[in-house]
Amino acid sequence: MNRGITQSDPAPEGTTSSVPSGRLALLFIVSLVTAAGNTAMQSVMPSIGTALHVEDFWISLAYTWSALLWMTCAPFWARRSDRRGRKAMMAIGLTGFIFSFGLCGASLWLGLNGYLSGIGTLIVFALCRSLYGGFGSAAPPAVQAYVASRTSRDQRIKALSLISSSFGLGTVIGPTLAPFFILPGIGLVGPFAGFTLIAIVVLITLRLRLPDDSPAYPGRGDVIAAPFSAGSDTPGDPPEDQLSDPVSYDHLAEIPKLSWFDARLRPWLVAGLLGGHAQAAVMGLVGFLVLDRLGLRANPASGAGPVATVMTSGAVATLLAQWGLIPLLHLGPRASCLLGIILAAIGTAVLAFAGNLHAITVSVALISMGFGLFRPGFTTGASLTVSRAEQGQSAGIVASVNGAAYIVAPAVGVWLYGHDPWIGFAVIELLCLAVLVLGIKGMAKDEELLRPRS
Repeated sequence: MNRGITQSDPAPEGTTSSVPSGRLALLFIVSLVTAAGNTAMQSVMPSIGTALHVEDFWISLAYTWSALLWMTCAPFWARRSDRRGRKAMMAIGLTGFIFSFGLCGASLWLGLNGYLSGIGTLIVFALCRSLYGGFGSAAPPAVQAYVASRTSRDQRIKALSLISSSFGLGTVIGPTLAPFFILPGIGLVGPFAGFTLIAIVVLITLRLRLPDDSPAYPGRGDVIAAPFSAGSDTPGDPPEDQLSDPVSYDHLAEIPKLSWFDARLRPWLVAGLLGGHAQAAVMGLVGFLVLDRLGLRANPASGAGPVATVMTSGAVATLLAQWGLIPLLHLGPRASCLLGIILAAIGTAVLAFAGNLHAITVSVALISMGFGLFRPGFTTGASLTVSRAEQGQSAGIVASVNGAAYIVAPAVGVWLYGHDPWIGFAVIELLCLAVLVLGIKGMAKDEELLRPRS
């Protein structure tokens, strides 16, 4: 790796210290709709699994293939966004979500109505879900790179925290709206249909309202637009962003491929991987824990409401962390990571003993507040350690790490919880402890990360 890159972080010509509010709002919505849809799905899947007479472990395992594809494909889409533009990759990601979510809902409807067996339903569901892992992974790194490459260092943590908070708001909206989509005729798969339609509206808005960003260097050339992309410019007509928001990418041809093992990124990526596994494991078992401790296994349809209530409380706590605590306390990336993982560990300990809906709700809120601090800290820390030209690759690696946490952690967490809850919670606590030790010893201090570079 060319270490000289870290010594300067020149802003490309035309880059401003902030993204225009209208565009930032649209990017916020792009992230929000996928988060809302996925958390709505998580709030109803325990009840769907129970109705299909499928063990909890297999419900969690159904996400594995999609998560593996996400981990593999996210860096590819991130590098492609450097060459083809961020908007096109966002459109691909939303299209992947739309097809995946719609087909997943259809497969579950067939299973719930007796047209497929329980295991057969999950196999078809996993295949449809893979579209999200393969194509949906194009959007998050594109959104992050779009913001990071257009903000100054001192504004980046605020901008990326705002984008991260879109996931938090999505996790409020998703489980809150999910029960309203459970309508006669479609039942528990209603949230799949509802959020598919919402995502179609967002995709149309993205294509119409976000200016094309066309990286101007020879590698782009006149090419046919990528499948499901936002389209290509007419040859000879300059794209809008070359007139109103020019960002030169000529230097990208000289930037070597960013490695997962880059010394600058390593502590942040390892922390993100460990913390991500802790979050995926504990949040993956919450729905099943609610059904067990409230005695709702015999009536799965009635479990959607309490699960949604618990997840909504967690989502509100996430927003409180990202919209309130981070700006109020002026937390830098390292401080945000450390404080967040401590709160998550405390919340997990409380959840282990929680025996009623109130206690479960409070503990999940505390866990979510902790990870609501941890996620923006990890994301921003990884962004600030590399140059502006490497933001696309960094965003792809971060998205890949986030996906890697969901390959086995939810299924293993649920399996350990079903085998022996104390072992499951102990493993999660150990992961949190490992992140705390790594953060104290390995992460650069905030004043060093935020110091302007010459």
